[in-house]
Amino acid sequence: MFSKACEYGIRSCIYIATQSLNSKRPSIKEIAKEVGSPEPFTAKILQKLVKNNIIESAKGPSGGFFINTENISKIILRDIVFSIDGPDIYKNCGLGMKECSEVKPCPIHNQFKIIKNGLKEMLDTTNLHQLTLGLEGGMTFLKTEIEGC
Repeated sequence: MFSKACEYGIRSCIYIATQSLNSKRPSIKEIAKEVGSPEPFTAKILQKLVKNNIIESAKGPSGGFFINTENISKIILRDIVFSIDGPDIYKNCGLGMKECSEVKPCPIHNQFKIIKNGLKEMLDTTNLHQLTLGLEGGMTFLKTEIEGC
């Protein structure tokens, strides 16, 4: 559903938020390792997130990436997804057709519309702080030993 860049971007934001809540600023190398993303690819994703004011970066010995703790509960998943993939996630056809609409639907249009509405609801109502809770408690994970989860 999301591009690989967006998946890594969401994971990175969750990790950075968790670290920010503990007053830490992880480096690109640390973030890439923790989310299972190639380091150069992670750097490009983080650059987009900084440009779109989702995360911040600081240089120097105490530098790294962070999110102001007051903002962690204000950032919703939609903000991250739109920063990386744009709003097309709501428009794309389930079968990848260029022209798919109410007037000229693909064979799964009506069923996929239900899924897209559920996705929209999740992206619009889930904030970064909610996603850190399971991670901190060991109930959720950002990567598995065998990727592809």
